[in-house]
Amino acid sequence: MKIIYKEVAVENFTKVPAAVLKGANRIELNDNLNVGGTTPSFGVLQEATKYLQEKSVPVVEMIRPRGGDFVYNDLEIKMMEADLFQAQKLGIDGVAFGALTKDGDLDEDAMEQLIAASSGMQIVFHMAFDALAEDNKKDAIDWLVDHDVDRILTHGGPLSTPIDQTLDNIKKYIDYADGRITILPGGGINFENCDTIAKKLGVKELHGTKIIDGI
Repeated sequence: MKIIYKEVAVENFTKVPAAVLKGANRIELNDNLNVGGTTPSFGVLQEATKYLQEKSVPVVEMIRPRGGDFVYNDLEIKMMEADLFQAQKLGIDGVAFGALTKDGDLDEDAMEQLIAASSGMQIVFHMAFDALAEDNKKDAIDWLVDHDVDRILTHGGPLSTPIDQTLDNIKKYIDYADGRITILPGGGINFENCDTIAKKLGVKELHGTKIIDGI
């Protein structure tokens, strides 16, 4: 059976030890998963990072000041920037963020600011990608590649649409990216369907809250 690299999205520290024990390859650390994840507190981040570093499991921190859309004002970008500098000090492996304009395009100015503050860490453009206007997605992939972003996390459509109905879209992004950037499928992927999805898409990495049995 093909071995899949499994990134488990968790809320705070509670499920981190169990996820590691059951084979999580990478942890995405969040608060408020019910709104799609927001930035965890400093205390949670500090203890979770220390634990995961001892276990040699990489950690990705969600950088998102609130739920809702991904259109941020200057003050919110400043908050995100401060969280990124803090992540650097803690030795976080990767950070996940995304900033859009009101008309459904990348907020390039905000993204450049956040990328600059992420020096030394892997960068993930999270599911804000799915809120981009469809016509803008190929240009967005090119821009993210040009700015050395490592991964794009995508469901391939609105989270309300089951993953088996969005696989064609994800495959389209994978084909267009053509190995220049990792397309990381997520949202609705669990321990029962992950092998099938990985095979259909030809991917080695998957993301989910329930991607490991018993977590």
